[in-house]
Amino acid sequence: MYRVARYSFMEEISCPIGGDYGGSGGAKQVFILSGQSNMAGRGGVDKHHHWDGIVPFECAADAHRIFRLNADLRWEVAHEPLHRDIDIKKTCGVGPGMAFANGVKGHVSAAIGLVPCAVGGTAIKEWARGEELYKNMIRRAKAAMAAGGEIRAVLWYQGESDTTSQDEVDCYKWNLEGLIRNIRQDLDSPSLPFIQVAIASGTVPYVEEIRKIQKEIHVENVVTVDANGLHLKEDHLHLTTEAQVHLGRLLAHAYIAHFLSPR
Repeated sequence: MYRVARYSFMEEISCPIGGDYGGSGGAKQVFILSGQSNMAGRGGVDKHHHWDGIVPFECAADAHRIFRLNADLRWEVAHEPLHRDIDIKKTCGVGPGMAFANGVKGHVSAAIGLVPCAVGGTAIKEWARGEELYKNMIRRAKAAMAAGGEIRAVLWYQGESDTTSQDEVDCYKWNLEGLIRNIRQDLDSPSLPFIQVAIASGTVPYVEEIRKIQKEIHVENVVTVDANGLHLKEDHLHLTTEAQVHLGRLLAHAYIAHFLSPR
């Protein structure tokens, strides 16, 4: 079982881009969190769209090491829900981002900067270059870079909205590879690590076809973490808080194992 603590909202500490958080000159190792609702986080959100406010120990805030870029492009101490001002049409709860950051922070010397970009219910075609979601993601990533941050990886969890038809399945591989290519080009980082999550839910029978595409993708510096088997809420779509903690730790392990040199 995971450990939980009732979250008490602290006064948010924020500073403009360029502020001196997290080491000399505010330098941060930056991670983009993108995709749809299971990246934005629905852990602890009930059927009445109310978040229970419970934050596992593994997702605890760290005012010295973990920050997030808010909707106003200002760094602030990161805490759950990370996507509260990004995925604004839905109630956000616990996602994998904080568990990931807490899992990684002991392996890096700089502060960690999280850039939440995920929006629930979005199909991969809505993340094509030129679409608003894509433009906002790139804008936010470049704002983080302008503050001296170094983008270290994209964490991507998406695909449930592409399990409703064979046409979506037929386009998915091309769209996913195009997304990875476009992000790397637009951020001038041709080998940027991309850690994707193979979905755990969706519309039968197409969910297995999307999962197959995700697991079999062969692109340099792309790693897939499989969410299959993680506990789902009663809606059979979204991960529970416990599952989000586990996923965050899997993502951290994937990043450390594949993209960090031994210290």
